[in-house]
Amino acid sequence: MPKPYSAALPIAYVVVRLLIVLNWLYGAAVAGLLVFTFVDEAWFMKAIDVPAGAEAVPIMAGLRAIAALGLVAVPLNHAILKRLLAMVETVRGGDPFVAANADRLRAIAWALVALQLLSMVIGGIGKAISSPEFPLHLDAGFSISGWLAVLLTFVLARVFAEGTLMSEDLEGTV
Repeated sequence: MPKPYSAALPIAYVVVRLLIVLNWLYGAAVAGLLVFTFVDEAWFMKAIDVPAGAEAVPIMAGLRAIAALGLVAVPLNHAILKRLLAMVETVRGGDPFVAANADRLRAIAWALVALQLLSMVIGGIGKAISSPEFPLHLDAGFSISGWLAVLLTFVLARVFAEGTLMSEDLEGTV
């Protein structure tokens, strides 16, 4: 029986490949920004509207820490995207229920845990350096949807592990 064609798979493949490139570009931009904070701190502070009377040292230390943690996110995102790409390739090949995909999903789930923890630390730093004179609003911190994604990914990893066993059992009976 021929396998049904899905336009989603080629699109997913291209999108994930594009996201891999964008992730590295993001990392390069954040690294450049971090370096620039040391090259011309005064210009940088003016560019982000730090008021003249604000305490610059904690603000700059916090922003540098946030940028450094942003760099930590790049390899975590890369790990997720590479595993997702490999999973898309197994689905395109017609055999998604393989042990490698269960392992990939488990690794993705752990990377998502690390990203959620990283977001909480970044959110904490943002709150610590924010003030009435320098309000800092970051899209970081605790995320219910982020933690639900973590749980969902761990569950899917288990589903794939069970699917792999069922697929192997089915092959053994044929």
